[in-house]
Amino acid sequence: MKQISERLHVRPQMTAEDIRRARSQGFAAIINNRPDGEEPGQPTAAANRSVAEGEQLRYSHIPVASGQIGIDQVRAFQEAISQADGPVLAHCKTGTRSATLYAIGEVLDGRMEKDDVIPFGQSAGLDLSGAVKWLDVQRR
Repeated sequence: MKQISERLHVRPQMTAEDIRRARSQGFAAIINNRPDGEEPGQPTAAANRSVAEGEQLRYSHIPVASGQIGIDQVRAFQEAISQADGPVLAHCKTGTRSATLYAIGEVLDGRMEKDDVIPFGQSAGLDLSGAVKWLDVQRR
């Protein structure tokens, strides 16, 4: 798990046990950025939603296929964080897509400069070069 901001942590794919542990660690919400069926054996969003809701955690499924981020997904991600009543734990296969959604939103909203995205990612051990490429394409 990697802390991205005061309210956001990211991590790789979550299991039911990971979700139960997240509640005990003080998280208020889970955001799943992984499409169902991306990998054999991966828990479905419906199964994880059931566990999360059983733990009284808010649950959002905002699937992002690798390399295919859209502005609607960025805004939905931001909204899910803002609606949470406490810290949020977002996951995908590695945590990078979740952090990428965050970084893109921060740049679009003027809270981060595009030139700061790569060092920001490196400080968390994540490669956010995809966020910079996305921003470059969108601003043409």
